[in-house]
Amino acid sequence: MSYSHPPRRTGLPRAVLRWLQSLDLSFFPRNFRRDFSNGYLIAEIFSWYYPGDIHSHGYENGASLATKLSNWSQLAQFFSKRNLKPVQELIDGTIHCKPGAAEMLVQDIYSMLTNGRIKNIQDEVDFTDHYYQEQLPMVARSTASKAIKNNIKLTEIMIEPNINKNRQKVNAIINMHMQQRLVEREENPKRFNIKPSLAERAVRHPVAVGPSGSAINIQREKLSFISNLGLPEIRGKTGVQFKEIQVKQADRGSFTVDVYVRQLQAPSQKDSN
Repeated sequence: MSYSHPPRRTGLPRAVLRWLQSLDLSFFPRNFRRDFSNGYLIAEIFSWYYPGDIHSHGYENGASLATKLSNWSQLAQFFSKRNLKPVQELIDGTIHCKPGAAEMLVQDIYSMLTNGRIKNIQDEVDFTDHYYQEQLPMVARSTASKAIKNNIKLTEIMIEPNINKNRQKVNAIINMHMQQRLVEREENPKRFNIKPSLAERAVRHPVAVGPSGSAINIQREKLSFISNLGLPEIRGKTGVQFKEIQVKQADRGSFTVDVYVRQLQAPSQKDSN
């Protein structure tokens, strides 16, 4: 079966596209996110290498979440039986139509079945729209609420209704969005009307460096000069004499008692007058 119009922008190497065309699939994927999300084409690919284990009539080519979970559940049993270990994060991203997940999963399957090596396969799994947002001007970039909607699919919440896990995902997206905003503020402070602080506006004159050494050596010489102005060196001089002074302190206990007695006698004297 020949395909005269392969997809223009798939993000796949030419060798992988040729490999997909050689498998004589029931239909060639036009939209990789949509066509691979239900697992039907994945089952067809493995049926060519394991015809006794996978039968295409046991899988349904539908778009509902129940169909996706049913197909991928059968594929999970097949993977366990044949001791195949595709990356689970790629499978989850493909189910939820995350950008780039289906392409990476197909490349992983290509390497698994053909032992072929792909140079441009990504090592880190990142299915967020961070790269896409960097290509946009700052006016068109997403807000925090829009970033949450773009990076968390409804199917993720339907599969995992745990509020705590979903809250962790939301917090991770918000933290990533705030870090991106901080980088933007540092790169373009005038756009955000950020005024420099007093320390940043202060004029810093260069430290004068003498022939003896660097500025650090000058500071060390100053500290050593100050420390050398101590008493031991002064006492060593013959012309300097010291006299000890003894200071007698008053008895604090008697002083406080006399003041207290005078305060008690003061009202009585006023009454007698």
